[in-house]
Amino acid sequence: MERHTPRGAADAETAWTGALTAALQAAVECRDGADYLRQALTELVKRLAPLGIEYLAVVSGREGRWRALAETSNKAALPAALLAHVSERDSPSQEKEWWAAPLKTRESDEPELLCAAATSPEARWPAEAAALAAAVGSGLSAVRARQAAQRRAARLEAILSITHQWNKTHEPEPLLRQMAEAAARLLEADRASIFLWDKPRGELVARPALGVPDGELRVADDRGVVGQVLRTGQPRRVDSAEAEAEIDRQVDRRLNYRTRSLLCVPLRGRAGDLFGVFEVINKQSGRFTADDEAALIELASHAAVALENAQDRQQLLSSRRQIVESAAAGVQLIGKSPAIEALRSITRRVADTDLAVLILGENGTGKEIVAQSIHYLSRRRDQPFIAVNCAAIPESLAESELFGHEKGAFTDAHETRPGKFELADGGTLFLDEIGELSLAGQAKLLRVLEEHLFVRVGGSRPIATDARVVAATNQNLAEMVRKKRFREDLYFRLNVVTLELPPLRERPGDVLLLAEHFLNDFCRRARRPAPELTPAARKRLAEHPWPGNVRELRNLMERLAYLSTDDRIDAADLAFILSPRGTEPLTTEFGQTLANATAGFQCEYIRRTIEKCGGNMSQAAAQLGLHRSNLYRKMRHLGMTVDEDDAAAP
Repeated sequence: MERHTPRGAADAETAWTGALTAALQAAVECRDGADYLRQALTELVKRLAPLGIEYLAVVSGREGRWRALAETSNKAALPAALLAHVSERDSPSQEKEWWAAPLKTRESDEPELLCAAATSPEARWPAEAAALAAAVGSGLSAVRARQAAQRRAARLEAILSITHQWNKTHEPEPLLRQMAEAAARLLEADRASIFLWDKPRGELVARPALGVPDGELRVADDRGVVGQVLRTGQPRRVDSAEAEAEIDRQVDRRLNYRTRSLLCVPLRGRAGDLFGVFEVINKQSGRFTADDEAALIELASHAAVALENAQDRQQLLSSRRQIVESAAAGVQLIGKSPAIEALRSITRRVADTDLAVLILGENGTGKEIVAQSIHYLSRRRDQPFIAVNCAAIPESLAESELFGHEKGAFTDAHETRPGKFELADGGTLFLDEIGELSLAGQAKLLRVLEEHLFVRVGGSRPIATDARVVAATNQNLAEMVRKKRFREDLYFRLNVVTLELPPLRERPGDVLLLAEHFLNDFCRRARRPAPELTPAARKRLAEHPWPGNVRELRNLMERLAYLSTDDRIDAADLAFILSPRGTEPLTTEFGQTLANATAGFQCEYIRRTIEKCGGNMSQAAAQLGLHRSNLYRKMRHLGMTVDEDDAAAP
C-alpha cells in the first residue's frame, strides 16, 4: 500500500505490527492448525482493513488445483496463475489487487501460500506483507508441531494399549485379526491387511484381509505396492495421483473395490529379516500423512514381535498338545459293563466343571485313571496333572509336600520349594488315599479348598491357587467321620460328586476286554506280535476272582508280554495268576446238586493239577492216578477244554 503522509505511514506501520503480533499470539492460543488459521486470519483482516485489505486466505495447491484451507470470506475464484507463479518461484508476487507469498511451512508436502486481495487494483503491497506471510507460516508450523506431538503421544498411548492386548493373545489367527482391526481404527482407514510372505510359493498371503470374503487374499510377491515394499524394505505412501500407475487394479477388480490411497510398511523379525508387509487402505478423511506412516511403522514393529512370540508359543503349544493328546489317548476307561458305561457318562458330565469329585473303590480298580480322565476331558487338559499319594507322605512332611516351604523353614529346607498345589495351579491335583491324611493336614486342606489361598511353610505371603482337587480313597470315609478320624466338614467339601468304581469281579464281562487291551499295549512296547489267548486261557481269566482288580490283571499281562515266548497263551501259562500266598483252597458253592458240585470240584482239581505240572499232561495224569488218555476222556466228560492235537499224540 502507498503511504501518502507521515501520519498515514505511522498508522500503516502500527497496523502491520499489530497484525504480526496477532499472527504469533494466535499460535500460542490455538489447539490445531485449522483453528489457528481461522482465528489468525479473522484478526489480521480486522487489523489490516484500514489499509484497504478486504480478503485473506491460506491456500494449498496440488496438481495445479488450489483450495482454501481457511479464508475470511467467500471469493468466486482464486488467482490460479499468480498462485502457481509464487509457488514455482517460492517468493512473493502481485497481480492487480491480488498478492501472494509462500508460508514456508515444513510439515506439508503441498505448497501453502498466504493470499490477499485489496479493494483497489492499483494497491501496492509493502515489504511488511512478506514478513506477515512468514509469521503466519511460523505460527502454523508451531501449532502443527504441538498438535503432532499431542497426536503422537495419544497414538503411542493407544499403541501401548493395543500391544498390551496383543501380548495376551497366544493364537496367531486371532492375533492377526486384532492387529488389522487396531491399525484400521487407529489410522482411520477403510481396510487393513497383514501380508505374510510365503517364500516357497512366491506369494504374499493377507490373513486377515478386512473386508475380503473369507478374510484371505493371495497376491504374487512381486506385484503392486506390497511387492515393492517387500523387495525394498522401505515404507510407501500412495495417493490418488500415483494410484493408477502403482496400485494393482486386478485385485481391485477381483474384489469389486476402489483403492484411492494406501500406506504400506515392512514387517521385520528380531533378526531384521523381512517376513511380511502391513498395509492400510483408503484414509477415511484426506490422505495418509507422515504421522500415519510413523504410527504404522511403530505398530508394525510391535506386531512383528507379537507374531514371532505367538508363533513360538504356537510351536510350544503344538508340541505340548501332542504330548497331552498322547497322554490322554493312554487314559481309557475300558469296559462295556453297565457300571463302566454309567461311570464313563458321569465322568464326561462333571469333567469340565470345577465341582469337587470323590472317587471310591478298592485298591487296583483304577481310581487314578478316572481322575486322569476327568482332567483330560476338561479345559484344564493343557495344564499339569499332579498326583499325590497321601499314604506315602510322613505326617511331619505333609504340609510341606502340599503347600511348599521357604528356604530355612526347617532344618533340611536348603532352598525354597513349591508344593503340589502350586505345581498344579490351573490344572488338577489328585489326592489319592485321602483318608490317610492327618487331622491337622485335613484342616489345612479344607482352608485351601474354601479360600483358594495357602502359605508356604515358613512363609507369610498368601499364594493363590486355581488347582482343581480330585480325591480318592478305598476306605469308608462316612464311617471314619463317625469315628472322628476324618473331618466332617472336609468330607462334605470333597463329597460333592461321588464316583464309585466296581471291583473287577463284579464286571466279569470286562476282564477279557481289559486283558487284550493290556496285552496288545505291552506287546507293542516290547516290539513283538501279541500272542493269542486260547479258549482255556480266556476261561481261566474269566473265572479268576481278581483280588488285585485291574492292577493285578495289568501286571499279569505285562509279565506275559515280556516273558512268554510262544504265539499262544494257554491256561498253563497263567499258573502264576494264583494268590501270592500259595495255592487257594478249593471251594464249592452250596445250593447245587451233588452231581454239579462233584463235577465242579473235579474240574477245578484237574485244572490246578495241570497248572502245577506246568501243562505236562502225562505228569498230571500220573499224579491223578490216571492214564493220559483217560485224563483226556475225563476232561471231555466234564466239559473242560481239550487240545485235541495234543490228546491224539502218542
